[in-house]
Amino acid sequence: MSKYETPLTEHFWQVCCNGAYIPEYRLVRKSNGIAERRADAVILPNEQHRRATRVDYPDLTGRDVVVVQTKANRLGMSVMGQALFSAQLIHRHGASSVRSIILVTAGDAVLEQLLLPFPDIEVWIADPSRTTPPRRQIATG
Repeated sequence: MSKYETPLTEHFWQVCCNGAYIPEYRLVRKSNGIAERRADAVILPNEQHRRATRVDYPDLTGRDVVVVQTKANRLGMSVMGQALFSAQLIHRHGASSVRSIILVTAGDAVLEQLLLPFPDIEVWIADPSRTTPPRRQIATG
């Protein structure tokens, strides 16, 4: 949990999404030669709006999933890769649909263009003070 990123992620869930919110969702378990991978959050939009844990939803098979990767700074290639591969890992968990959210505090027009071929990846700009709702950043090609 990050003292800067967790509040942004929770604010996004509260004002932009319905559903069950599972913070720090483990995508890959650590084992010999494999690093643990986590998403900052998984949101299950068709479930009751509440905080949940992975124990509450041990299986994502057939579920619609929103996976969130948050960085408390400008959009960068690292978080873009996390969003792309988090979505792929969620698909491996059997999700029926995946929206991958990159939540950052500032956009980058050049990098946003690179995401155009990936319509299921969305860039959202968060207000670090959380006084205004996050807004979806729409890149134009």
